[in-house]
Amino acid sequence: MAGNKSLHEANKAKEDEFYTELSDIENELKHYKEHFRGKTVLCNCDDPRVSNFFHYFSYNFEKLGLKRLITTCYKNQNRDLFSTNDSERAIWLEYFGDRNGNLVPDPEEIGINYFNGDGDFRSPECIELLKQADIVVTNPPFSLFREYVAQLMKYEKKFVIIGNQNAITYKEIFPYIKENKMWLGSTLSFAKFRVPDYYEPRATRFWIDETGQKWRSLGNICWFTNLDIAKRHEDMILYKKYNSEEYPKYDNYNAIEVGKVAEIPMDYDGVMGVPITFMDKHNPKQFDIIGMGEDNGSGHSGGVWNGGSKSCLVNGKAAFKRIFIRRRPQNIPYTMEESQMSMAAEPRDDDNN
Repeated sequence: MAGNKSLHEANKAKEDEFYTELSDIENELKHYKEHFRGKTVLCNCDDPRVSNFFHYFSYNFEKLGLKRLITTCYKNQNRDLFSTNDSERAIWLEYFGDRNGNLVPDPEEIGINYFNGDGDFRSPECIELLKQADIVVTNPPFSLFREYVAQLMKYEKKFVIIGNQNAITYKEIFPYIKENKMWLGSTLSFAKFRVPDYYEPRATRFWIDETGQKWRSLGNICWFTNLDIAKRHEDMILYKKYNSEEYPKYDNYNAIEVGKVAEIPMDYDGVMGVPITFMDKHNPKQFDIIGMGEDNGSGHSGGVWNGGSKSCLVNGKAAFKRIFIRRRPQNIPYTMEESQMSMAAEPRDDDNN
């Protein structure tokens, strides 16, 4: 039985091996430049030999003003499942920047270190590296996303990571979002990942390009972070007014249904159910997050569930995943923490450079 469990975990890890495009990394991380200055960055779910995260940070080390870059590589011990891993041992790389003046991360400038174990982000060796980092930036295994985020929160780390948009409603993740401990990044989604040669085309949204490179699309993918960004402080422009015909009440929740984020009414002060894509527009000074549908996690509705079906029903018909929000009165002051975050996000003269 234990062997079957190990095999299952190894197969899940194999299916989670997606390589992020450099352009997607550049498009997101350009919004965090000032956060990286003087910091140690850890990419702890990356094979640095093929990782575009390592490429981005090593080639922009001086421009970002980094202090140190660490990347780690997981080495599965079931070699028959991973045909492309050349190394017998898991490794981690360390880079302190350019030393010979050519502004290129030459091999002799990159420190290569070997793990005793397999380099799993949960291992004691990797946790020790995590403790040394200021900011974690990576594409963690989607099947372990809950556990990965829990570890970041436990060690109080700043992060910019990739995940499925549906993770917003995971019962383990949503409380962090509701409490403003985690939010979406600047770029909402991107469509494709490179996958290894051994990847089997069993899943949907899989293709091979003219060069033979294998690709996989995973639907709505987004960035998650707890670093403050200017986008998070932009008010959503509201133009519609409430009326009971366009915004019916749920059969089983004390809230109204808003089917499109763009159509949130400007004059309704009660609780509203909105699609999860709302999180891409969320400004915590404009709206409070109350909860989510009980079908996503029992006890997470914020007290607006009236019982019965856990799905959000309108005239007996279920709406898709919903988050409950309420317009925040302008006269309610921010907490000290919120105020400090708002000040930190005020645009500077060099923000558009």
